[in-house]
Amino acid sequence: MKLTEKEIADNYNDVWVLGEIVEGQVHKVTLELLGIARELAGKRASKKSQVVCLLMGSKLAGLEQDLFYQSADKVIMVDDESLKFFNDSIYASVVSRLINKYKPEILISGATSKGRSLMPLVAVQIETGLTADCTGLDIDEESGLLLQTRPAYGGNIIATIKCADHRPQMSTVRQGVFKALESDSSRTGELVIENVLEEEKKTRFTVISEESYGADAKINLHDANVIVAGGRGVKSAEGFEIIHKLAESVQGAVGATRATIDSGWISYAHQVGQTGLTVQPEIYIACGVSGQIQHLVGMQSSDLIIAINKDPDAPIMQLADVAIVGDLFEVVPEITKLMSI
Repeated sequence: MKLTEKEIADNYNDVWVLGEIVEGQVHKVTLELLGIARELAGKRASKKSQVVCLLMGSKLAGLEQDLFYQSADKVIMVDDESLKFFNDSIYASVVSRLINKYKPEILISGATSKGRSLMPLVAVQIETGLTADCTGLDIDEESGLLLQTRPAYGGNIIATIKCADHRPQMSTVRQGVFKALESDSSRTGELVIENVLEEEKKTRFTVISEESYGADAKINLHDANVIVAGGRGVKSAEGFEIIHKLAESVQGAVGATRATIDSGWISYAHQVGQTGLTVQPEIYIACGVSGQIQHLVGMQSSDLIIAINKDPDAPIMQLADVAIVGDLFEVVPEITKLMSI
């Protein structure tokens, strides 16, 4: 909503996280966003901002406790059979109404397929801005505005965006950008129950089922402690065989750069980077990866980065904690042998 003399920024408060449910459980990205929401609310202490999670779906009873443990002060729960399957039309109508009712200052959501579908609809309905795929969120000390950082112009620059004249300030964030706080079972909070209005259930289409598809649905880079990634240096689809073998030896997952995806060497489900996934494994092994900014924004927060490249001046080698100068087709098999002993 555009702010006017009557509708001033002071009327808006609290940091909202749009919760997401997957197979009856709270999505990991929701827990991560509650962590950064707590940090943002802390920087709005003068307004006594709370962290609020808006949770929508069917048969949600009991899930609020996990959210309280992860720093939510309040959970607004909308539990209705009409929300069993994700229908962005119904969801957007409910979210927009609740925003107008409670007036959150900030609303953040995961940049999942659902978040990317829902948040633009909400932004249009309530006439506010939306910054997608943020890699950083902070509060400007002087103005109190949300600082929304994201790559722009193909990843060639990093832009910081402010939404000064509209509320709420809205962002989507990929899974893995922020880390969830430690769960605190001593925490509790306020549960608020809201309903879906009958007129909000009216839609031009009906979702009758949701299901995963293909073997790629089983690839979960977000939960991998170790990721072995291949770049253009692997040269072919066959070249990825040694990447897969190393990943198997360390019980890790296989990642890839956009160039290898575009070349058809490996499926999109493996892509790490600006147009793929953002990951935070304990160990990230980059094999034949040059390290363009589009890829770095997706893995630069890894705890330990190991790079294998023939070019000692490649950007990835400057970022790496351990840089191995050599031919990946010689180095990777040797590491695999060592790991198999």
